[in-house]
Amino acid sequence: MGRLEVEESLYTQLKMETCPIEIPDSKDQRFSVLSYEQVARLSELMNEVVPIHGRGNFPTLEVKLCDLVSLVKTKLEQDGVMVREIRLNGSGASSVLASECCDISYNDLDLIFTVDLPSQKHYERVKQAVLDSLLDLLPEQTSKKRMSSCTLKEAYVSKMVKVNDSDRWSLIALGNNKTNSVELKFVDRMKRKFEFSVDSFHIMLDTLFLFYDCARMDISENFYPTVVGESVYGNFNEALYHLHRKLIATRNPEEIRGGGLLKYCNLLVKNYRPAWPEAVKTMERYMCSRFFIDFPDLTQQHNKLFKFLDNHFHGADSQLKYDYLMILYQVVDESTVCLMGHERRQTLALIQDLSCQVGSPGNPYYDPPEISSSSSSSSSSSSGFASPGSSTAAGSTGNWSSASSTSGQSSGWSSASSSSSQAGVQWQGKASGQYSPMSTSSTCSPSLSTGL
Repeated sequence: MGRLEVEESLYTQLKMETCPIEIPDSKDQRFSVLSYEQVARLSELMNEVVPIHGRGNFPTLEVKLCDLVSLVKTKLEQDGVMVREIRLNGSGASSVLASECCDISYNDLDLIFTVDLPSQKHYERVKQAVLDSLLDLLPEQTSKKRMSSCTLKEAYVSKMVKVNDSDRWSLIALGNNKTNSVELKFVDRMKRKFEFSVDSFHIMLDTLFLFYDCARMDISENFYPTVVGESVYGNFNEALYHLHRKLIATRNPEEIRGGGLLKYCNLLVKNYRPAWPEAVKTMERYMCSRFFIDFPDLTQQHNKLFKFLDNHFHGADSQLKYDYLMILYQVVDESTVCLMGHERRQTLALIQDLSCQVGSPGNPYYDPPEISSSSSSSSSSSSGFASPGSSTAAGSTGNWSSASSTSGQSSGWSSASSSSSQAGVQWQGKASGQYSPMSTSSTCSPSLSTGL
């Protein structure tokens, strides 16, 4: 139906230099070949112009996502860091795979570069490759002579995370707007690659980029590349069913980091419901325990929750934020088993106070709570509590500071522990069906809207 024409020089380059692209076994339930409609949505997404907003007077960089990926890959390979594979994941991948009736939207675009990170030098090469790419994307009239790497980082990078222990990966988030940010993740090895089945999708992009390099025809129903998707949850069709039906399911909940509790409540406020309601309490206990292990004092809890609201509810109405906080309040109230009573009440008061202020115009929620020496000591001791049935190490990818010691802190990286529980619990799904209204003695008593 169509003919693939390739320039001789390009053909020679592809033949001699390009690593062979492996197509996974079609019998493996983790994988699925994308349909034409899905490939078309993927191509549209990759050719979308994304803005990378700068701080202050720095201009907004506008670039096609596919061009940004190609540029970063080129910079990496020029510096001796070979890219084995490139994937799209997160809500961007879900929006490609879900049927149009689901109306799955995304705020962030998450891209995974599979690379080798054997040493600290390779982490620095990755960071420098991204910053060099940003330098190339600056408008031509911009004076680049005095544009240092530090200046570019401050202007265009909103987050940098480095993990260098049992897991080895780094994350660089581009853009200082609360929406439309691009997150580039460079992964050597990562044990836990998902939290829930609906966020477990990866789309392998190498065949699509090979098509862009070789083909002289646009993608059409009769001529398009073979693109493979994977669900790291374990079963692609089952995970896609959960996405279409808005169901919450997971495996090994004891391995989910502390931020998983906040994401779980975010799914609930979006009307996702558990695939297996009878198992919900077990998972909530694990997630609450891990949350308090990763964020043992009130200041850390406030900062994590503040950042989560800022990133995931930017522009949302106050009622949605309030509903979210009330769901979080109830889950913490009913499922926290690792804290003393007064510590649990402190956290509940923090959530309740924040819920009372989300509707105040111009109020940046509220200042972190001042913690007395006694309460700080007791809260810090909670980091030693073990989650139900397993022991877990502190750490969170979402936090800029970390309990793990990693070299290179002075270079601008933030480190994060990647340790997780090794308990072999095989669990799928959870969550109670409806959350009932609650009342407290507070003047701003928590309650849930009937829509939930």
